[in-house]
Amino acid sequence: MTATTMPHDVLERARQDYADRHVQSRALHLSASRVLPGGNTRTLFYHPPFPLTFVGGRESLLTDADGHTYVDLLGDYTAGLLGHSDRRAKDAAMAALEVNMSVGGIHPAEQELARLMCDRFGLDLVRFTNSGSEANLMAMTAARMYTGRSTIMVMYGAYHGGLMYFGNGPAPWNVPYPIVVGRFNDMAACQALITEHADDLAAVLVEPLLGSAGCVPATPHFLRGITQAAQAVGAVAIMDEVMSSRLGPHGLSAQHDVHADLKTYGKYIAGGFSFGAFGGTAEVMGLFDNGRPNSVPHAGTFNNNITSISAGVAVMSQVYTAEVASGFTARGDDFRANVAEVLRRYRLPLCISGSGTMMAIHARAECPIDGETAADKDAALQEILFLGLLQRGYYIAPRGMINLSLPVTDDQLAGFLTALDDLCGELAAA
Repeated sequence: MTATTMPHDVLERARQDYADRHVQSRALHLSASRVLPGGNTRTLFYHPPFPLTFVGGRESLLTDADGHTYVDLLGDYTAGLLGHSDRRAKDAAMAALEVNMSVGGIHPAEQELARLMCDRFGLDLVRFTNSGSEANLMAMTAARMYTGRSTIMVMYGAYHGGLMYFGNGPAPWNVPYPIVVGRFNDMAACQALITEHADDLAAVLVEPLLGSAGCVPATPHFLRGITQAAQAVGAVAIMDEVMSSRLGPHGLSAQHDVHADLKTYGKYIAGGFSFGAFGGTAEVMGLFDNGRPNSVPHAGTFNNNITSISAGVAVMSQVYTAEVASGFTARGDDFRANVAEVLRRYRLPLCISGSGTMMAIHARAECPIDGETAADKDAALQEILFLGLLQRGYYIAPRGMINLSLPVTDDQLAGFLTALDDLCGELAAA
């Protein structure tokens, strides 16, 4: 981490102010810690001195246990694209539940959502899972079965699910597949690794935009090059679009004219309900055709749960159509440019990266180009930024990530720019 530019007492005052303002969240955290390790069941929600507990949400607003209301600019790490309690997704889910609940068989909404996704994202075939994590695991499994090889290539800093986090390269908590770690946006280095491991390389798994590592976009040259290099040695090119498929009408990889063999999805598609999917070419996805001999099994009680699938049909057909996605992505680009303009007014090591409605403010002078440079930041300044915006009524990720949701208004975005300007002025004076 880069040495901090902030006096130590600035961070301590920010933490103390946070603790003083959130007495009920502290009490609930202590209570939760008696039955949940760390007081939570989703690691990234923890931050010092203790995380907030939210008790309500409506459209673009969140309310915490102490009664404070925030404009939600985190968007549940891209899953909350529709905001809170979207009527259309909720009505679709409730209508399905009036008919059936735990089906224990096939229901018509499955093929309807599958058709919408295939048409939207250029897939031949698709299968559903419970999360993006499962989708990536199944895609890797498909690649290993299809090629008869073992090794998976990922990028340093990549996040592909709870058992596939490479923020510090390989880790003992990850799925025990043979892993090769490349450097994001470095085509020459990745090409050398692909060549070195070609004989046993089953897949190259890459995000068009490093989400957890700080919304670092791939260059078109890198994204096309890594896909073609994988395919050239007989490996399966997998595009993790769990987050980035919300960008543009057909996903971020389509904007770069990249044609992967498999793509994975999740997060926003079911409007806030749990969901994942993987799909791609008929040749690879045909492995899961149960009518064929020696097909690959893909079990999962809730793969086709009627709530998520029905909500997904509403999202894809009514709420977040290709036309809406195109306009919303452009709106995100405009907002990100406005944030950058505010940051340029001050001599602080702060910058913003991203694409469309996904972005991150980094406590570093220059925007990162890969997972390693994204990790090299002023940790104290990053925390002060989070706490300072929270105090002003805006909720982003502690690591600086921002994901716009559909109900966020222009006035709320303008308010954020004012709050950011005020905070940067205060920090510059410090």
